[in-house]
Amino acid sequence: MAFSILTFSITPAYAYLDPGTGSMILQALIGGVAAGIAVISLYYRRVKAYFNKWLGRNKTTQVEGNDGPR
Repeated sequence: MAFSILTFSITPAYAYLDPGTGSMILQALIGGVAAGIAVISLYYRRVKAYFNKWLGRNKTTQVEGNDGPR
């Protein structure tokens, strides 16, 4: 019962985000975006093939008349 009273009672926090905390949050967001871009660039072909398959585009074009050396 004491836990629920302490948990659900409303008290003022008197808290703020100082520049160090804001900088840390911004750095985490930028790092997350950079990591996402790195993962996508590493798996670009696989992701591109998935979306091409999903959209119904096939890459089955062949150049005619180019059978190689004879």
